[in-house]
Amino acid sequence: MGDERVKEEALRTLGLFQVLPGLVVFDLDYTLWPFYCECRSKREVPSLYPHAEGILHALKDKGTNVAIASRSPTPDIAKTFLQKLGIQSMFVA
Repeated sequence: MGDERVKEEALRTLGLFQVLPGLVVFDLDYTLWPFYCECRSKREVPSLYPHAEGILHALKDKGTNVAIASRSPTPDIAKTFLQKLGIQSMFVA
């Protein structure tokens, strides 16, 4: 399923609600991507779960801020992966 189709589906679902949260916080490991950062190397090319990016874009389009939180002992790897995926600027915190 392409990101655009996922985004459209997420926008339809979000449209069912009169009030949306001002902020949605996502964990990284096994929430946005299928691995633990501490088990990976900065040299690797990460991937998101198939629906993750479309959902993030739908939330942003609806005016909901998105943030990330992680207990990862390797925040440098997590930040590198966010940059490699081109999604770091989507998060307010």
